Amino acid sequence: MISELLYKAGRIVIGSYARLMLKMDVQWHDQLPEGPVLYAANHPSTTDPIFIHLISRKPMSVMINSKIFTIPVLGAYMRKIKQIKVIRGEGQSDKVLKQAVRMLAAGRSVVIFPEGAISPPEGFAPVHSGVARLALQSDVPVVPIGIHLQDENCKRVPTTIDGAPEVITWYLRGAYAITVGKPLHFQGDADHRPTVKSIAENVMGQIHSLARESKLRVQLRKI
Repeated sequence: MISELLYKAGRIVIGSYARLMLKMDVQWHDQLPEGPVLYAANHPSTTDPIFIHLISRKPMSVMINSKIFTIPVLGAYMRKIKQIKVIRGEGQSDKVLKQAVRMLAAGRSVVIFPEGAISPPEGFAPVHSGVARLALQSDVPVVPIGIHLQDENCKRVPTTIDGAPEVITWYLRGAYAITVGKPLHFQGDADHRPTVKSIAENVMGQIHSLARESKLRVQLRKI
């Protein structure tokens, strides 16, 4: 299929760029599961949805802000390779989660950024419930991911996308460390708020720990 060819071509381009411009360091705590996986990562830069594809050779659908899909050519490409458009607004989150559940049920892994926005510099934003609800609705393992980059190399560029002001946080060179954690398995009622809250905080806690590991590796390389 054309979407598969486009995905593979894009991944080759991303890999080539990473080798040339990034001091990319990816480490895994365990083997990735054979079937579909829900990856959950922190989000220090706008470029994370691009580089995250390098953690596995298997195609994945990344949940990305819908405004990015309005960019000519890029938006069309992302639709072709089955990335997931995250639309903000009342009643939209359930539709987005249903689309992600369908992707997972079809055997395709999904990436979610549980903070729902770019992480603050050298920190994390509060976790949203989507990662827990999606894990419980899909009954697939959750693999937490911790990303660390050099904030001084981030280029924060004010811009306008689809008529609204945005700040794009580009990360185009420098150390970029990813730590992929062990699969987590959850069961419960996706409509039970205490369960959802507990799972979301559990996943985000794992992400915090893995991001600290990534940060330590970057610091050790500087010594």
